[in-house]
Formats: sequence, C-alpha cells, structure tokens
Amino acid sequence: MSPITLINERSGELALKISRTGPGENPFDHLCRFNYYSMVWVRAGHGTLRADFSEYAFAPNSLLCFSPYQPFMLVRAMPDLELTTVQFHPDFFCIVKHQAEVACNGVLFNNIYQPPVVALDASTVATLANTLRELEVEMQQPAVAQHELLVAQLKIFLIHASRCKLNTLPAGAPTAAAPPGRPAYVLQQLRDHIEAHYRTKHSPADYAELVHLTPKALGQLTKKHFHKTPSDLIQERIVIEAKRELYLTDKAVKQIAWELGFEDEYYFSRLFKHQADVSPSLYRQTVGFARGNLSS
Repeated sequence: MSPITLINERSGELALKISRTGPGENPFDHLCRFNYYSMVWVRAGHGTLRADFSEYAFAPNSLLCFSPYQPFMLVRAMPDLELTTVQFHPDFFCIVKHQAEVACNGVLFNNIYQPPVVALDASTVATLANTLRELEVEMQQPAVAQHELLVAQLKIFLIHASRCKLNTLPAGAPTAAAPPGRPAYVLQQLRDHIEAHYRTKHSPADYAELVHLTPKALGQLTKKHFHKTPSDLIQERIVIEAKRELYLTDKAVKQIAWELGFEDEYYFSRLFKHQADVSPSLYRQTVGFARGNLSS
C-alpha cells in the first residue's frame, strides 16, 4: 500500500504520514533518525528493536515510539513482519506544547527509564485500528478544518496508546512505595534526584552519593534495569530539556546551555550533538518552532 502523506506547504516538511508494509518488508533495517515523531505498530512478526544503543524484543501488536532524531532500527526481524507506521512533525502537532491535552510526553516519548515499546491489549488494538482508518480517510479528502480534525484524531490515537502503556507497565517498575534499600526504591530515588538536580549535577558520582551507593554499584544497577549507564540517564535528561527549549522558545543556545548548568556553550553543543546527532541550531531549524508560528 502506498503511503498517505500530508506536506506542510509553508515549510515543505512532512506533516503527517501513514504507511503500511506487507510481510517481509522492513523499511527500518538500518539506523534511522527522523526529524519527526515516529510510531511503528508491529501488526505481525517478532524481532529486536535497537534504540539508543540498547536492544528490546518486540512481538505482534507492539507499538514502538520514537522522538525526533532518536536513533532506532529493527534487527533480527522475522519474515512475516507487517508494520503500520504513523509519523508526524512537531510543526503539525507538538506533544511537548500540548502535554496537558494528551499526556504522552514522558509516557510514549522522551522516557529515559522505560523501553520505547508498548504492548497493546485487544481493546486498544481495536481502538487504534479504527482511529487509523478515520485518519487515512480524512487525509485523502481535503475539506474545511481538515487540520483540526486530523489533530483531534491523532490526539485520540496518542491518548489510547498512552493509557495502554500506563496500564501495562511491568510489576517491577520502580515505585516510591518500595522498601528502602531495595533496587526499586534506589532506582526511584535516582529518578527523583536526576529530576531535581540535572541542571546542576552532571556527574554520576554525585548521584551515587545521593543514593548511598558506589558509582560502580549504581552503574551495575542502571545497566540491569534501564540498559543505560548513569551518565546516559543524566545526559538524556539534560538533552530532553534542551530540546523542549529549542521547540518552544527563541532563547539563544548559549542561554539554554547556561540554564542547564554549562558555562561552556561549545561543550554543551558537543554533548547535544552526541545525543541527538545534530547540533542544537540544526535541531531548531528542522524540528523547533523558531521557523514557524509559536502559537500554532
């Protein structure tokens, strides 16, 4: 089936795209970094997702969710692989700006503590399938207020996917109620400390001290539960906030760096590029709202 695509006439960027691939096709068999959000619905087949240099298994009716420039690829995919992919640019709908409406930022996207994989239950599968059909029909028949209707349908898709992920989080996920000293408790404390101090504390040793572990022990714990090092978690949280500022404000990169605790703008830019694969300036040009209308 040919992709259904809407293009932003002002910028020439992709606005919204829905594509379906048949058995055995894998358009993501190489490292992909798109400058828009991508949701890959695995309708059939098994395989392995490689994202942010970690690997996760996926099965039928898995929804794989990626933020702009987040690296991912599907490896060791079975021959019966079938995919439906929904992609949208922040100029079309910015989840950061509309967080209060859809609550998917930090659930489907930009969650440094959970795999970017949602196991869809039967009820959500039916709802998402219906919503996708409505999106496809509307995309192919331009009419009055088409953009508003498409955004509303996309919100429905995101809300139901977010609810499904929240309802299916593993029982072992860190919770504040876990007994002190247990891994779940330590990991929750780490999350809280990173959230509170990522602007001022950039060293894993700082957080190891806060959770009363050695840096080596903390590294082993985060590797086991998050597939990431403490440095990865700290840097990813910093970059998520930097992306938010680049999305929604016209602040200079130097000011954003300073507000995130970096006196050296160029060191900050190197860290950002290491995480996002593009410079802060290019990220803003291709993803952020400096090019468009901040009120849209």
